[in-house]
Amino acid sequence: MSTRFERISPVSGLLAVGFWIGGFVVAQVADSPPADSATDAQVLAWVHAHSDAITAGGWLFMIGCGCFIWFAGTLRSRLASAEGGTAALSTLVLAGGAAAGVLAMGMPAGDLSAAIAGNDLHAGSAGALHQLGTVFFVLAELTAAVLQAAAGFAILRTRALPRAWGYVSLALAVLLLVGPIGWLGLIVGMPLWTLVTTILVLRPQRGNVPARTAAVPA
Repeated sequence: MSTRFERISPVSGLLAVGFWIGGFVVAQVADSPPADSATDAQVLAWVHAHSDAITAGGWLFMIGCGCFIWFAGTLRSRLASAEGGTAALSTLVLAGGAAAGVLAMGMPAGDLSAAIAGNDLHAGSAGALHQLGTVFFVLAELTAAVLQAAAGFAILRTRALPRAWGYVSLALAVLLLVGPIGWLGLIVGMPLWTLVTTILVLRPQRGNVPARTAAVPA
């Protein structure tokens, strides 16, 4: 096993946030996205006017999501080594993180597809593809809650990371499940959580955290 590889893998969390921000900034070059009340014709006009920025911004954001999936695997490794046994909570961290990352890729995918289609796209199709972003946003929000809840309980159980951060993760899980304000947990909470968790994972460990497993008689 490559110790050096394990040391640098958590940097994927920093890359994820960097690509997310980069994708958002590039997409904003395309002017503000159409309002929820925009007509299909208005959405189509927006896509045609800003297809390059929509494509570049969406692609950067999706690369960030791929980096986040990698980070979820790295975090799972850290927690599993401390959890021991079947590492059920750590496995849920990976499952929730991977699901959230994949579903988040779908958030810009509809507009990206519309931008790629170009002049072959009809107004009705542009409107439908644009609305897909909302569907994937909600799904990413709920699966991110699974990640946060599992991470919170795993941290509290193993102390692989500061216990206070376990409570923060649980609080973020609750926020993500509250429909009217859950969007705040995904847009603001998840990037901040990823940044801080990356820093905590990158810190040198002081000794080995004992795995909490029952002793097995010889």
